[in-house]
Amino acid sequence: MTLRRLTTSGHQTPFLGFGWEALSFLLFFIIMGVIPLQARADWSPLIERLVRDGKDEKRVAELFAHPKTRFDPDPMRYKIQELIRYRFQGPSAEQSARMAAAYNRFLQYGPINRAYDYATENKATLKIIRERYGVPEEIIVAIMLVETNLGRNTGSRMAFNTLASMALAHDLDLIRPYLDDDLLTQPREDYARRRCREKSDWAYQELVSLILYAWNNNMDPLEIPGSVYGAIGLCQFMPSNITSYGVDADGDGRIDLFTTEDALHSIGKFLKDHGWKYRMSPDNQYRVIMAYNRSPIYANTVLAVAKKIRSMADQEELTAGQADRS
Repeated sequence: MTLRRLTTSGHQTPFLGFGWEALSFLLFFIIMGVIPLQARADWSPLIERLVRDGKDEKRVAELFAHPKTRFDPDPMRYKIQELIRYRFQGPSAEQSARMAAAYNRFLQYGPINRAYDYATENKATLKIIRERYGVPEEIIVAIMLVETNLGRNTGSRMAFNTLASMALAHDLDLIRPYLDDDLLTQPREDYARRRCREKSDWAYQELVSLILYAWNNNMDPLEIPGSVYGAIGLCQFMPSNITSYGVDADGDGRIDLFTTEDALHSIGKFLKDHGWKYRMSPDNQYRVIMAYNRSPIYANTVLAVAKKIRSMADQEELTAGQADRS
């Protein structure tokens, strides 16, 4: 039974113990102790910047107040560490070997066979893309395989959190606690501060593009998965590329890069607009694919995968032709 005492007038006072204000105060500190530090970022500078740039204040505030929104130091940490090591140390033999092994798996029998089946399943769409943009079927499918394993892996992070976190990390000191202890020696720190500011500004523009893409297509920005640096969709476009290269191929009134038809056409348009033409030399093909992902091993892998797919298609056509003549 809850103990209460009567006043002289006969009215009851609140029960003996914590009042609601005290309980709320205590609950606040309990919650703050449970929530990880990175989830409690001060988003106000980013909110203010978005509002200054004309974004709806109420909608922006709701995004950053949502429980799913949290600061993730990893993308900026990965990027700064990657830039510093490449600038001052160059790629190590171990890193190069790991990257080569990661891409080499796409050249194995299983992935190539699945890619060929995927090309067969989407034959009609890929034919239209070849006729409209001049890009062969095998190139489109090779990019889809290397980017998202034919749509199986579109990223395990929230693109909004990734880009918002990088945009917020304009000052190197915000992510300094997460960097390797021996990384920031002079003159590395000056370089890191400059690149942190540059990558923050880049991420801000990508965040704006992501928000507008979601709002314009009746999507929830907090429900869009992405890569470690915020690329989205089956074709892994950065959000700022969607306006220029995204295609509403299925005619449903919106560009949805998580649908096969829109994603495949968007790859074709991107490559065409970056210079892809019929009967290009291998060197020029390499150059155009490098615009999609600035990694030599990526471009070489895409071309090698495409060559294998084309070889399988040619062999099937040859076998079919021989059967018809027999």
